[in-house]
Amino acid sequence: MQLKETITKETDNRPPVAIAHVKLTVTDVSIATDFFLKLGLRHVTHSEEFAVLELRGGTHLVLRKTKEAIAPGTNAPFDLMVDDVFVTRDALSELGFTPSEIETGRVHKSFTLSGPDGYLFTLTSSHTGGRVV
Repeated sequence: MQLKETITKETDNRPPVAIAHVKLTVTDVSIATDFFLKLGLRHVTHSEEFAVLELRGGTHLVLRKTKEAIAPGTNAPFDLMVDDVFVTRDALSELGFTPSEIETGRVHKSFTLSGPDGYLFTLTSSHTGGRVV
């Protein structure tokens, strides 16, 4: 027996477990919050030292202020998934961002985007196969 069989409704096909919180340290919480709001995350709360933004599925991105410099080009500790990388890349370009060209990997199509503090974010194509997540 699996956990899903004991705690979910028969009509709920989603996995029973999700990532709750992902943390990212940034030097300016307001700038980072604005960046992620432009990407479409939902605002939960923020202050000078701390912000919480919500992603699809309810995962919270927690932004925490740091005094330590982050080296430009540092890969973000997570990637982001979108339904359509082509539409997303075009929309981000129209908003003034400079996304990389789209690359095709073994599983995903993806592009990168420079974000707050010079973090490099990878945005990938969805692999949910149309399943609700």
